[in-house]
This record gives sequence, C-alpha cells and structure tokens, in this order.
Amino acid sequence: MGVTTVIIILLDQLTKYILELEKPSSGIISYTQNTGAGFGILPGQTIILGVISTVVAILIIAYYPKIPSERFPLWCWGMFLGGVIGNLIDRLVRGYVVDFINIGFWPAFNIADSAITIGAMGLLIYYWKK
Repeated sequence: MGVTTVIIILLDQLTKYILELEKPSSGIISYTQNTGAGFGILPGQTIILGVISTVVAILIIAYYPKIPSERFPLWCWGMFLGGVIGNLIDRLVRGYVVDFINIGFWPAFNIADSAITIGAMGLLIYYWKK
C-alpha cells in the first residue's frame, strides 16, 4: 500500500506542478483551479473538504492493519489513499485543486481523482466478491 500511495502522490504533484507552470488552456490538457469537490459540487469549500480529506486519510491509515494482505486490496487502498493525499496537498498548499484532464463530456479531473476512482471501484469489486 505504501509504495502505491507514494507513487500516486508523486505523479499527481509532479503533473500539477508542471501544469501550474504551463497553464495550457485548450484541448484535453487544460489547466483548471477547482475550489470544490468532484463534478463542481461544494465550490469554495476548501477548508471543509480539506478536513474531510484529512479524516479520510487518517481513517485509512488506522484501518491499515485490517486490510487483507493480498496485493489487489493493498493496491486499491494505496491508490485511494494516494489520491486523497494528493488532492489534500493541493488544498493545503494552493487553496484549490489543480484539475487538467478535460475530455469534454466529463468535468476536468487529475491523477489523484483518477486514483481515487480506480481504487474505490477496485475495492467495491473486491469486497463485493468477499
């Protein structure tokens, strides 16, 4: 779980750093500042979302001893935690989350959002099968 979490955080923050420098404004890669949560909900609620992210991260870390030692759930929890921490860093450091992947029909997102989604979907499948 730890290695996956660190890799997600590093990839997420590196891409956001590059996007902050370049600020592309058209195409699939388009720089956006998001002060809310996914899908544009809770705009301007950076502090509340930061607190929620902190609590979620702490709960996942506290839950770690109970996570099955199989690779798949460890990987999924690592993806999820890495995404939560990646966006939390943005909220704490920037006051907003940098979104930059824009596929047109979907709200802009980033690597952390992707990791949260993939991790959550994997966990749903894993625990549903159990």
